[in-house]
Amino acid sequence: MLFEDLATELISHIFLSCTSVSDVLALSSTCKRFRNIYTSSQKLAILEQAAEAQFGPLEDLTQLLTHNASQPAHIIRSVPFSIALLTQIVHTGRIAEKWCDVYPFKKWKYNYESRRLLTIDERYRLRRAIYRLWLYTCAFHNREHPRETRVLKLMIQKRAGLLHNWSTTELSEIADVHAVLREVLHSNICPSNGTIARKFKKRYPDNEQHHLLFNIHLNYPPPSAPINNPFQSQYHSHPNILSNHFHSTSIFNSRFGSSKFHHDPGAEGWGDDIPHYYVVEDMLKLDPEQIMWLKENAPLKGMVESYIKSLGDWFENNGETWGQTLEWVLEERGEDLGEFLGAVADGELGIALVDG
Repeated sequence: MLFEDLATELISHIFLSCTSVSDVLALSSTCKRFRNIYTSSQKLAILEQAAEAQFGPLEDLTQLLTHNASQPAHIIRSVPFSIALLTQIVHTGRIAEKWCDVYPFKKWKYNYESRRLLTIDERYRLRRAIYRLWLYTCAFHNREHPRETRVLKLMIQKRAGLLHNWSTTELSEIADVHAVLREVLHSNICPSNGTIARKFKKRYPDNEQHHLLFNIHLNYPPPSAPINNPFQSQYHSHPNILSNHFHSTSIFNSRFGSSKFHHDPGAEGWGDDIPHYYVVEDMLKLDPEQIMWLKENAPLKGMVESYIKSLGDWFENNGETWGQTLEWVLEERGEDLGEFLGAVADGELGIALVDG
């Protein structure tokens, strides 16, 4: 029997068994009969099932996509599935999938002999943690939450209300992902002076004459042309907002380019240990999409500085509040933050467990 001669019920079951939206669309394009079955009354159910398998959990992703300032972040919202919602799901889900690919390299950065691919269940938990951390960032890391309000008890309780939606085990998954985002910021987007010096020495081991000139001050220069923030409109492709501010020459594709354009690699450092710590704390207010976009599109310090400047004055010297809120919630539950984070670092809690 030919595949296209199968009963409609069987073909519908095959559609519902697809594990990605692209598989559904490819199957629906094979012939007119399959197209008619796909466009029947089951179309939304088929797409929702595929989106759940590829980008789920949709419940948590929907909470992120439907968040707005008119409703507390911890209130669970029920939203009917639609094609418009699917467009946003695919965009955001692909960002989460990128973090699933980055996670093994950062989680096992030093003990790389333990590095492995994540299982299907681990990728699911990682996407869930990304969506939940992303929701926290959207709700509490914005200009409505300046530095002056971060320690107010009422504000802490509002932030804690969202974390109380999740168990301690689920919080450990978010903490694990948060540590990976921190590592990307620490090493790739805002490397310290020491990191730049080590990488330069590793790349040019025989260069004893060039001494790096580190700038101890953080400069946030105004861009030479107005910057259209690519994240003001949440779901579209990002224009290259940095092209007018920097030469397009290949030298600017690397932090360690030659001095032809008077570019010293030392200028790429973001300070020594203490100043660098506070830089990373500030940068952790960025959401996972912004961090990933900077990682892929802003190889130079000046590019990152220009983007941060475009966010407004509220961003500078105003560290993230996730760690403070996590400590508050764990204390309410009788947990010790140090032991909790130690278990996450050791793989006893989090996404990828040592006995997983």
